[in-house]
Parts: sequence; structure tokens; C-alpha cells
Amino acid sequence: MITGGPSSGKTTTIELLAARGYRTTIEHARHFIDTQRVTGRTVAEIRANQREFQKGVLHMQIEQEQSLDSNEVWFLDRALPDALAYYRYLGLEPEPELLEALKAVSYRKIFILDLLPLQKDYARTEDTDAQHRIHELLTEVYQSLSFPCETVPALSPDERVEHILRHM
Repeated sequence: MITGGPSSGKTTTIELLAARGYRTTIEHARHFIDTQRVTGRTVAEIRANQREFQKGVLHMQIEQEQSLDSNEVWFLDRALPDALAYYRYLGLEPEPELLEALKAVSYRKIFILDLLPLQKDYARTEDTDAQHRIHELLTEVYQSLSFPCETVPALSPDERVEHILRHM
């Protein structure tokens, strides 16, 4: 499982792992935004109701994780505990289905990518303070759930992938 705050290189890392033949997943926050934009909604409209946004992302994540074969190696671009960190960041009460789903999940290893300089795009609206706070919350959530965690330093993309593969 690959996680980290906004602009930590998760998607680049996932894409490089996929190029090497590993099974990977997509990041659902960006996917949710994209599915809503094709209906004519703007990013501002999509993000205006944070509870609705988080629920939409959560439902996609739950569906995806339940469909994965646990006997195969998968690299996930974020996972259900990320949702808990975002609910905390936004000051929202977590959805009951999130808390229930968290009881059943198991990840072999969590790779927490150190932050890179923040790069904004159409879907990433956080500032540097938010980037750091979200990263802290993600780290706290994963460590509190007792999954084996490995910090991945801010290296070149290929060096990060090598680090991950050495520490699987």
C-alpha cells in the first residue's frame, strides 16, 4: 500500500510499479473528481460538500478493495485508512461503513512516501500547511492500526521504487 500526503509522488510510484508488471490500483479521490467533471460539475462544486465528496471516494475505495484477490500482490494508491485521516483532517465524523470496513482490512506493508514540493493541479487544492497536516494524520492513522509501516525518503522516482521492492 502506497500512501503519503498530497504531492508525495504516490501516483508516479504506482505508475512505475505498473510499468514493471506489478498489479496496481488507481487513486479514487482524483477518479471521483474526474467522474463528476464529465457530468458538467466543476472541481469547486464537487469539493463544496466535503462529506458528499468523501463518501463518494469511500464507496469507490471499499468496492475496489473488496474486489482484490488477497492472494495476489497488489500496490494500492491509497487505501481505506487514508479516508479516516481525511475525515479527521476535515473535522468530519467518519461514516459507519468506513469504521466497519476498517475492522476487516489487512495490508501486508504500508509504504509512507515522504513529501515532495507541493505541485497544484486541477484536482489538488491543498496548500503546504494542509499537505503537511494530512501527511501527519495519514502517518498517525496507519501507525495506530498496527500495520507494518516503512517510510520511503524523497528519492528519485526509480530509487523510491527500488526502495519499496527491497523492503516488501
